[in-house]
Amino acid sequence: MENPNPPPPPPPSAAVAVAAATPPASAVAEKSAAESLEEYLAAYSRWYQHVLDRTTPYLRERWLAFFFLAVCYLIRVWILEGFYIVTYGLGIFCLSQLVGFLSPMVDPEMEELIGGPGPSLPTLATDEFRPFVRRLPEFKFWYALTKGFCIAFLMTFFGIFDIPVFWPILVVYFCALAFMTLKRQVQHMIKYKYLPFSFGKQRYNRKREAAAEEASSIE
Repeated sequence: MENPNPPPPPPPSAAVAVAAATPPASAVAEKSAAESLEEYLAAYSRWYQHVLDRTTPYLRERWLAFFFLAVCYLIRVWILEGFYIVTYGLGIFCLSQLVGFLSPMVDPEMEELIGGPGPSLPTLATDEFRPFVRRLPEFKFWYALTKGFCIAFLMTFFGIFDIPVFWPILVVYFCALAFMTLKRQVQHMIKYKYLPFSFGKQRYNRKREAAAEEASSIE
């Protein structure tokens, strides 16, 4: 037997609330696509970092690959006879990276201004050997230069970056800037008595030290 009094329908406000609480299918699809993209980018970042970590010990091979890339870029610019602004910007970038590579991590001049004791660097052959800590490590220096040349090489495929310019002025200005920058860096090395290279520094040979200790013990 049918109920003569059926239940009243839900109020319009409740139906609207239920509809608002249920996300549309397009929003769910966009969210899942965004999550998939983030996972893919994270996986790619881990893989890329793993490749970089594996190339760290191959010092000679990395720099040979860089010089090959630099020669290819210069040949392309020479053939195209253009993109001088790009090359000038690339040269300024390489110069700034070189200064960071030649500079110590702790600037002695800043230590003097602050009033601290300053870095203790060996000045005599008999002093204890302390490694030179660079402001820009070798691997980061290589990676920055390689990335800069790759970006500049890609820019040569787009004519919008080929801005007409009188290139001899850029060459003269870059040479003057490089000379002043490197001169200031050399003066900084002479003033604070440090050398950002491994040659000429005191090294210790474990075999010789062990032999010397054994000979002294026998005597």
